Amino acid sequence: MPSPPVTKRIGHRLPPSAGALHRVWHNHGLSIVLSALFVFSLTGQTLTGWRAYNEDQRQHGQETVSLQGYLRTGHFGEATFENFESEFLQMACYVLLTAVLYQRGSSESKRPDVIELVDLDARESPRKDDAPWPVRRGGFILTLYENSLSLTFAALFLLSFAGHAWTGAVEYSAEQVSHGQSPMTMPEYVASSQFWFESFQNWQSEFVSLALMVVLTIFLRQRGSPESKPVASATWDTGV
Repeated sequence: MPSPPVTKRIGHRLPPSAGALHRVWHNHGLSIVLSALFVFSLTGQTLTGWRAYNEDQRQHGQETVSLQGYLRTGHFGEATFENFESEFLQMACYVLLTAVLYQRGSSESKRPDVIELVDLDARESPRKDDAPWPVRRGGFILTLYENSLSLTFAALFLLSFAGHAWTGAVEYSAEQVSHGQSPMTMPEYVASSQFWFESFQNWQSEFVSLALMVVLTIFLRQRGSPESKPVASATWDTGV
């Protein structure tokens, strides 16, 4: 006789996974897969970038470089930091903007005119025994901790921005020299339209993807994803 179907309830805890490796995958699969995709993509960028760089070198009658040598070029560094820069800017802005702005109907927004759990001041929490140590410590440490997510993304953006400026100046100067022109210093490169063109062309793609995420989650659904509202939610229900 077939077993009766399991009734799914909100907050119902499933039986623990068997085996240590299975538990690690079950509990950390999202970060594992995303990390693997990052390594795969960075490896692909490196190998194809190395090949493209050497093809360009041959076309200009210059020596090709080894893979190790390519990793030290401005070509590799500029392409890497330019993308990191836009991603970290995106996330820093997203964390800050979702803290103070609303979009009715979006799963990415807090509910307008409702005090959410994330709005509560940890200093007034009646239970601090299980809280992270900065909450128990209080003071400046807690102030820093309660803004640590946006501060970390902002710091990563600034580091990537500096990396883009430095390696981009090296790469752009090499191109200038290959065309019989004078190289550029980093301040000159940062003041150039080339640098800002490289930045803005990445920034705009990040902001339009965020805007689409916010707006599309009003009307569209993905069952099982915490980035989506429940499938049966009304169009203008806000949050998850």
